[in-house]
Amino acid sequence: DDVIPAGATPFKGQLSQPLTETFTVPGVYVAGCDPHFGLGMVAVIVVGDDLSNLDAVKAAKYPKKAQDRLHEIFEELGK
Repeated sequence: DDVIPAGATPFKGQLSQPLTETFTVPGVYVAGCDPHFGLGMVAVIVVGDDLSNLDAVKAAKYPKKAQDRLHEIFEELGK
């Protein structure tokens, strides 16, 4: 909850089930696969142009492999 934009609602899917989520609050979101998050299975979703929570997302504590993958993603995005 600390790394989603202010006013956004946390979301969670069910294991091995499709998930559809509509993002209405601009900002940066990090999504991870529960069983594989520690192995680096993460995604970054940027909604709109508001990057005001980017520093909080980058400063959050993640498992090492997830942190490494997020670092790679942010570098690819030039962030």
